[in-house]
Amino acid sequence: MKLLSLTCALLTSMGITMAHAQAPTPGPRPFSIERLDPALDAIVSQDAKLELLGERFGLTEGPVWVPEGQSGYLLLSDLIENVIYKRDSSGKVTVFLDKAGYSGDDLQNAGTQTKRGRAAVLMIGPNGETLDTQGRLIWCASNDGTVLRLEKDGTRTVLADKFEGKRFNGPNDVVSVSNGAIIFTDSDFGLRGGRLSPLKQLSFNGVWWAKDHVTKLLISDKDLGGFPNGIALSPDEHFLYLTSSFKKIMRYELRPDGTLGKSMVFAEGGPGIVDGMATYCPLAALDPARSVLPPSVVSTSERSTSPSSTASRSSRFARPTSRSAIATVRACTSPPARLFIASASTRPGCDPVWLTKQNGRQS
Repeated sequence: MKLLSLTCALLTSMGITMAHAQAPTPGPRPFSIERLDPALDAIVSQDAKLELLGERFGLTEGPVWVPEGQSGYLLLSDLIENVIYKRDSSGKVTVFLDKAGYSGDDLQNAGTQTKRGRAAVLMIGPNGETLDTQGRLIWCASNDGTVLRLEKDGTRTVLADKFEGKRFNGPNDVVSVSNGAIIFTDSDFGLRGGRLSPLKQLSFNGVWWAKDHVTKLLISDKDLGGFPNGIALSPDEHFLYLTSSFKKIMRYELRPDGTLGKSMVFAEGGPGIVDGMATYCPLAALDPARSVLPPSVVSTSERSTSPSSTASRSSRFARPTSRSAIATVRACTSPPARLFIASASTRPGCDPVWLTKQNGRQS
């Protein structure tokens, strides 16, 4: 009886201790919209509200909306859990693709280390996602060094994995071109140890064009002025937008043959220019050159700067602690569109990623 009482007391004490040791539930995340150009009212209303779609993820990236009938579903990558999640219209979250970023089992030599709260973790999962003209999912399997396409029968097709026999360092983000080509960024995030990794085969990072099993370099990190990360294509496919080392967004003319023309600095903002970005079709009808939603408008601690010619809002979110979440902002288009946000890590340079859905299509 004494032993039973002692055991109960010990368990009760442990329960109290564990209860006190639990991390506090985060409060509401501050959200605000700052209009830098009235044209943005065509995309996001001034009284837009933030809506939480899901949380308790590892480290989220690459959200994409997949239309299905009169509705659709949201896909998002998890860099830590190595899966692509699906959130359906009812709010249910399931695993859509497993081992989507790294298909091997050598965890001693895979993944880039980063911090999630107090924990040191490995990013081995998939990254950027997009859809092609047939609605098929295309995504970056960074640690496998490949860009893949999911076929209608569930099989995976490799669209790009090597250049002149050397594997890519870590495909990061990707866009689909209407002629069947893809353009993707390649950085060292797919290698343990980054640029110092003994597994690194290409001596540089770059932006690549791939079509019909032919891959060519569009621009190197040296010519871009920093390592490439986020990528966006204007709705008319005349301009390509690239982020450079979390410091600036470059805009390039994209020629029909898949080569780049004239360039300009589209936005500069230091820490405010972060990761992914997306374009929005309705705005292109007003001015195609202003059709990009740069990540410079997303800032957690410092106000970023962007040209007055861009239609943008700056939004501020409190950084998540040791978890990741997805949220949505309702826009004022008709029918209502949504601006998807995938918040990422607590380290600088991984702020929310914005994507939009208009008339059931990703834009």
